Amino acid sequence: MNMRGRTVLVTGASRGIGAELARLLIDRGVDVLGVARTAFQVPGVTPLLLDFEQTGAARRLAERIARDHPACCGLIANAAIMEHVDLTQGDHDTRIAREVSINLTAPMQLAVAMVPQLAANGPGFVNVVTSGLAIASRAEAAIYCATKAGLRSFVRTLRYQCQDAGLPVHVSETVMTLVATSLSRDMPDRYPPERAAEDLLKGIEAGRDEIWIERTRLLRLLNRLSPALAHRLLRGPNVRQIGGA
Repeated sequence: MNMRGRTVLVTGASRGIGAELARLLIDRGVDVLGVARTAFQVPGVTPLLLDFEQTGAARRLAERIARDHPACCGLIANAAIMEHVDLTQGDHDTRIAREVSINLTAPMQLAVAMVPQLAANGPGFVNVVTSGLAIASRAEAAIYCATKAGLRSFVRTLRYQCQDAGLPVHVSETVMTLVATSLSRDMPDRYPPERAAEDLLKGIEAGRDEIWIERTRLLRLLNRLSPALAHRLLRGPNVRQIGGA
């Protein structure tokens, strides 16, 4: 996948991994459309302000891209939030609905809505960022883990459907490690976001279906050998050594 001279949409592009993706893509000669809830300062990015919590936001964004940026050939669905909640205490309906809408519903709807345009500009691609926590859950991030596990299943089935339909759209997943972003601000030993972004882009360029970032490669092996061990390690403090965010 050679992206030079092409147009790519990146969600969650105002900070963290998304901002680094935008910078690296620009360095590769890509026209970057950056989506975020608030204004951001990434030189060279075309900013698109949007809140995925709003009903129909993903569909409206896809329609806007088709109208205003018809050459777009790629989507990197990176935007996410993480709520730390004790589900045994209190009423969490609003927080659950918000996290599911941003982390799961929006990227699924956006990817599906954009497939026709990406195929028309093919070869196109969809890359969805999940997490090591989609493999084995972390107790205090129950909703986040569930949404990322759901996305992992969605990516695989969307890939199957694009392949079966003969569409020139490569659908891939990035299984992210624990990265130094606002989602993991209280944890040490975090992977630099610029390195995570570079690893992600190299995986897309290599045409990989699954892109395992840094320590998630160890998690993948552990999960193959003993799923129970992987779950036990990520539930406890060892999440800092092998987990994702």
